[in-house]
Amino acid sequence: MSKNNSKIPVAVKDAIERMLNRSQTKILFPVITLGIVKSFLQTNRDVFTDLEIRSIYQKTIQELKKYLGHDLHIGGVYYDAYSSRNLPQHKVIKVIGNKKYQLNPLYKECASELSVWLPERIKVFIDDKLGIITKLAKHDERVRISSNPDEFIEIVKNHIDKNASNFEIFGFAIIKVHLEKFACKIYRDTRTSSHDAGVDLSTNFGVVYQIKKLRVSNMSAAKNIYAELKSNFDKERLDDGKVILIIDDISQEFKKYLIDMKVQSIDKKDLLHLVEQFQDSEDREKVLRIVYEEFRREYASVI
Repeated sequence: MSKNNSKIPVAVKDAIERMLNRSQTKILFPVITLGIVKSFLQTNRDVFTDLEIRSIYQKTIQELKKYLGHDLHIGGVYYDAYSSRNLPQHKVIKVIGNKKYQLNPLYKECASELSVWLPERIKVFIDDKLGIITKLAKHDERVRISSNPDEFIEIVKNHIDKNASNFEIFGFAIIKVHLEKFACKIYRDTRTSSHDAGVDLSTNFGVVYQIKKLRVSNMSAAKNIYAELKSNFDKERLDDGKVILIIDDISQEFKKYLIDMKVQSIDKKDLLHLVEQFQDSEDREKVLRIVYEEFRREYASVI
């Protein structure tokens, strides 16, 4: 990380960190901020139209792709509200006319330092969030990891717990490869951005899996889960035992309660046990490929 970032005011750094931490599948406002700051340095102009900011953003995305070596977690669609509402809320720019905006003096004063620090900070943020995912784009890297069972298992263990998105995507990839051994297919129908409600996985054999990163440590939580399943799925499907819950952690007591309600559950320990059963390197490579494809489906640039 650049040593010159000490010249960047705390208020500016705090604003950047808030923008980063609120990003979901795409980093938007720090990237737009970077583009505006760089444009100011190049032209010495601190007033921008909405069209100019849009163009600056698109150019910055292309530059970041080269800098990062990938296009994950950047490159979301640009909307007018970003310059008219969001960036002024973060005090990066202020509205001075009809679709005309001026760069905050704080950002002008540290523009040189920001232009160096911001790309580095964005890279660190993405690396921390996605871990090894960006490297899985390369087939040779997936094959290398897959040839070493211990490394493969360790990577899954380290990444499956990072956040709800990781749990859902890694869980899906593991179950998919496992079921394919029995000529069964499973499909991921929803995005991880809806992880609070869980992700539904449909199959070609009538069973629906619902996956969510949640720990069930008391009966109240177990009953709430069952009540939610009852509201999401028809009674016949539940009575036939065709709903399976994939969950982070659940005790035997509450697992038995759900079984009595005809709902099977698979927890993280079960998933990791399946991971250890993949004896063929081709299966391990397939898990990694599916993980990358699913992350790419959500995180890849659309620009």
